[in-house]
Amino acid sequence: MSFTPFPSKPSAEQRSAADRQLVDACLADDPAGRGWEAFVTQFSGLVSHVVAKTAERRQLSLADADRDDLVADVFFEILRNNAAVLKGFAGRSSLAAYVTVVARRVAGRRLRDARGTARPTASLPMEQVAQAKAASASQQIEDREQVTALLEGLDAEEAKIVRLFHIEERSYGEISRLLGIPLGSVGPVLSRARAKMRRQAG
Repeated sequence: MSFTPFPSKPSAEQRSAADRQLVDACLADDPAGRGWEAFVTQFSGLVSHVVAKTAERRQLSLADADRDDLVADVFFEILRNNAAVLKGFAGRSSLAAYVTVVARRVAGRRLRDARGTARPTASLPMEQVAQAKAASASQQIEDREQVTALLEGLDAEEAKIVRLFHIEERSYGEISRLLGIPLGSVGPVLSRARAKMRRQAG
């Protein structure tokens, strides 16, 4: 009678090799984006947890949509400048630890932004709230008018995402669910579309 042992826990060398393989897959020129999709699938839960904890340490309350937007911001930062963050992974720590540090820095920076995506637990004076809402509404009207005029220069996927974000004011999480695309891909597509629109406007 043969006996099949339980699988052993991966060694540090095996984890390191798997981390390097995943990073290399993300950096490879893969038209289907399978490496990046695997990366987002593996780390989206970790990034979401880090974002929530970072906000909690700052005594900030995040709505689900705001948290999703910050998660997408983290993944966008990882891809920014031709995936400079991924290229900077040297393997001195696990990939999970590396992503945790990146997520904490990006979330902290976004939460310190004056425009902030978080709602502080202490309420702002009503006059400041009214001023912020008025400025936001004015900017949204200008954005909608410009976006509508420039949508024709985008491909179908870009146009859908831009319309959902800028005109329908959907969050990254909502766009991901509505279009059935990875959360981490929303930010990069928006960035690419905005670059095209800037060139058209210029």
